[in-house]
Amino acid sequence: MAKVEAKLAELGVVLPTPAAPVANYVPFVRTGSLLVVSGQICLGGDGKLVAAGKLGGNVSIEDGQKAARTCAINLLAQVKAALGDLDKVVRVVRLGGFVNSVPTFVDGPKVLNGASDLMVEAFGDKGRHARSTIGVAALPADAAVEVEAMFEVA
Repeated sequence: MAKVEAKLAELGVVLPTPAAPVANYVPFVRTGSLLVVSGQICLGGDGKLVAAGKLGGNVSIEDGQKAARTCAINLLAQVKAALGDLDKVVRVVRLGGFVNSVPTFVDGPKVLNGASDLMVEAFGDKGRHARSTIGVAALPADAAVEVEAMFEVA
């Protein structure tokens, strides 16, 4: 088993079948040594949202972090589909996080740590990345969190 997948198995993480796009876009694009993965919402392995609604409203920071972690798992499923092997990731370059939140919610960065922490757990220092966190008024299917990513790949 590949190193990264072995680490994910240790963490109890099972990569789901990657979600198909729901509009006119592709799940990932590779150009040179960069792999850009489209935003992934927090769909669990059962196809249901891990958290729906708004942070600062009906969704707690802890549930938002679980949702962000689920988004990261879905990102890795897309990377596996693109590359066939997660060990081909040279570096996690960037995560962009969108947090469905009430206008006064200011803890989006805490929520996105759920995704960032998984990248570091899976890839070690290669998982440390640049990041943006943006509070938004709504996300597809009323998902609490959506995360997109850029990877340097071999």
